[in-house]
Amino acid sequence: MRPDAVHRVLDAELAAARTRRGGEPPRVLDVGGGSGVWAVPLAAAGCAVTVVEPSPNALATLNSRAREAGVTIDAVQGDTDSLGVPAGEADLVLAHGLLEVVDDAPAALTSLAAAVAPGGAVSVLVANRFAAILHRAIAGRIVDARRLLDDDAGQLAGTRDPLQRRFDVPGLEKLVLEAGLSVELLQGHGIVSDLVPGVVLDANPGAADALAELELAAATRSPLRDVAARLHVLARRTA
Repeated sequence: MRPDAVHRVLDAELAAARTRRGGEPPRVLDVGGGSGVWAVPLAAAGCAVTVVEPSPNALATLNSRAREAGVTIDAVQGDTDSLGVPAGEADLVLAHGLLEVVDDAPAALTSLAAAVAPGGAVSVLVANRFAAILHRAIAGRIVDARRLLDDDAGQLAGTRDPLQRRFDVPGLEKLVLEAGLSVELLQGHGIVSDLVPGVVLDANPGAADALAELELAAATRSPLRDVAARLHVLARRTA
């Protein structure tokens, strides 16, 4: 399976950061990094990784996974209100699945922007409101789909919705710009892959690779990008 759109962008960003640092390990800050889904592979790839995570259970799992992988990760219990890390030092800050759940998304992103070194970047990966509408409609949850359409925040209020908000392209761009960052890339992640049944891939040799190629080709093409399951922004700190 080929690398997906997000991994491809991050690999290029980290290679550039390593070059800027004269071959030294890029410094990555993963906020809300949970059990290390992103952090452990990045540490294994030679990055100096710090994870800030409020859940002690998630941090315990992270530490266990890091030991199994033979890597060292600096794990900090905290949240976006108090990162507990030096400002302006990270080459790359990850905010993957974070802005949907924090109480104050603008304040959170402003805090993350302050953690980035000049020339560094913030990688934001969020749930897409329009994808959530389509997926619920396809599943027969028509009432929920309409409620998501009518709610500007893209939340199913009054339910056990785990997310406080979902984003669309204009709203995400506005949020990033107001945090003092420039939008270098905005792409979709999970455009068609979430809609293709696994049995189709299993029954057709080469289908998985073809699907990966389709995802990469469609990632930046509107309107396909705009209905992806997740929206990904690489935002640059220029000063």
